[in-house]
This record gives sequence, C-alpha cells and structure tokens, in this order.
Amino acid sequence: MRFNYWQDFLSLVFPETCCICKRSLFPFENQLCKVCISQLPITNYHLIPLDNDLKNKVLGLAPVGMVMSYLRFSKKGLSQKLLHQIKYKNKPSLAKILGQMYGSFLMDNGFDQSWDEVVPVPLYHKKLKIRGYNQSEQFALGLAKALKISSCNHLIRKIPTPTQTNKSRMERWENVEDVFEACSPAEIKGKMLLLVDDVLTTGATMAACANTLQEHHPKSIDFIALAAGN
Repeated sequence: MRFNYWQDFLSLVFPETCCICKRSLFPFENQLCKVCISQLPITNYHLIPLDNDLKNKVLGLAPVGMVMSYLRFSKKGLSQKLLHQIKYKNKPSLAKILGQMYGSFLMDNGFDQSWDEVVPVPLYHKKLKIRGYNQSEQFALGLAKALKISSCNHLIRKIPTPTQTNKSRMERWENVEDVFEACSPAEIKGKMLLLVDDVLTTGATMAACANTLQEHHPKSIDFIALAAGN
C-alpha cells in the first residue's frame, strides 16, 4: 500500500508523458496517448500481402512470400518521430509496444497460423553494445508475444556496413549482400519464418537476410517492417 501511495505521489509530481505530443498519460496508457495512437499512419498491406509496392521492391532479390509494414513512413511525420524515439531516445519498450499492437491486429485479421518464429534483422555487435538494444528485435519481441510464437535470433551481422542513406538501390544491395550469417541453421529448416526490421526502404537488407536464411531450407519467409516508405 505504501508503495502505491509513493507511486501515486511520483506520478503527480513527475507525470509520465506521451513520447510524441508530451501530454500527460493516463494510468491505462503506455508511452503513447490514445490521441497519437488514433493518428498512426497504419497501412493496409495486410489486405494484399502478396502483391503490393513493398513486395515489388524485393522481387528478384530474395525468395519471399508476404511483405507488409505496420506504418507508412514519411519524413517529419509521426512514423519518423516514433522511429527517432526508439533509436535515439532510448525507448526500446516503445518498439515492443508497437510490435504487440501490430501483432494483435494481425491476429484479428486471420494471420494467427501464418508463422512459426519471428526473426529480427541483427545489428553489428559493436553497434548493439553502444545502443544497448536492437530496435528490430524489440519490435519482433512484441510481434511474437501477440502472435503467441517465439522470437529467435537466427542471424548475426558479421561485417559492419556503412549507412544506407543516399545510396541507390543497387548500392544498397551491394552494401549488405554478404554481411549476414546464420547462427542456428539446424533450427531454420522447415520453419515458416517472419523476418522483421524497423524500416524497409529498398528492401536490400531484408533480402540479404532472407537469402542467408534460405540456404538452410525454411518452409517460407515473409517480411514485416515497423515502417516503410513508397
């Protein structure tokens, strides 16, 4: 009881605020207020997961089935603000919350038996040590929890890569073509895998990961990104 009083006092003096609009959060809200949640630029890729502009980006680069994104990315838009909070403001739990939200949405829309495991795109180990977490893995953990499956780190990034910003589609592909390695190949065979990243731009990174996974004969590989642009 004393703990609850103390928590109430701290909430009164230092109220938790929405990471986007900075409005004080109600006790039932976490990281994001209901107003900002209602304004999320949610996509409809779940309606056409096998034939959309994201799938077209990776055609010919990797064996992939469904390609989806939770949010539509736009510069200076809400999705970019969320990604900035996650990557640079030390908010891994925000990525996990968004993963749970999208996972629940997918469960409600008939994807409950679509995958055996979620596989996050890995960070290079030195970057992971500096940041303290992999934002794609946090999003994957949220998805996995809602989908009631496991999240498995089947991949490692064995070579650090320069930033993909301002690179062409072909340059991005050449930048990541041989940088990933499977660390648990025996556990990949025959699985329906959901490969997850925070952002899908050209699809080069996810395609490179998919090709590495494909060497070990999964049943299928699908892509989901937290946000993706045109």
